[in-house]
Amino acid sequence: MATDKELSDFLESVERRAFKQAVYAVRRDEVALDIVQDAMIKLAEKYGDKPAAELPMLFQRILQNTILDFFRREKVRNTWVSLFSGLGNSREENEDFDILESYEAEHGTQAAESSADQVERMQVLQVIDDEVQKLPARQREAFLMRYWQDMDVAETAAAMGCSEGSVKTHCSRATHTLAASLKAKGIKL
Repeated sequence: MATDKELSDFLESVERRAFKQAVYAVRRDEVALDIVQDAMIKLAEKYGDKPAAELPMLFQRILQNTILDFFRREKVRNTWVSLFSGLGNSREENEDFDILESYEAEHGTQAAESSADQVERMQVLQVIDDEVQKLPARQREAFLMRYWQDMDVAETAAAMGCSEGSVKTHCSRATHTLAASLKAKGIKL
């Protein structure tokens, strides 16, 4: 079990990297700071009694979930704000106002995509997922930890119980295999 000192030292060691990761995701410093603080509080409250070796992976997962929660809240908030702002102005001008006729999704969001684009995106994501599942277990594990969970080489090596060189080799082989198989299927990323 991690002592208070170990937990404090761990949080201090990941603070800057977690903040940068959150800033890259949300693109606003004050929101990123709130996200990192929330993730740290959740780790301390719910998992402070876990062994110190488990803290990096737990914190990474909590941070990713906190970022996703932010985007979910923003999506709902933006939908309601855009709906209410459109209702007020148009209703005063025209009694036959219909929100569905005037509502336009924000450019670059999923709502602005055509149905064909959404289907194509979902198909590409499914092909990518299928190809990742075909990777050998160690390559898949290293690839997902490094690129999906944003763990660094040392953390991945510790989690996998191998050397940092092995992690780099597994990741390199996985990316080359994925690139070749996706290129063969006509997918360019």
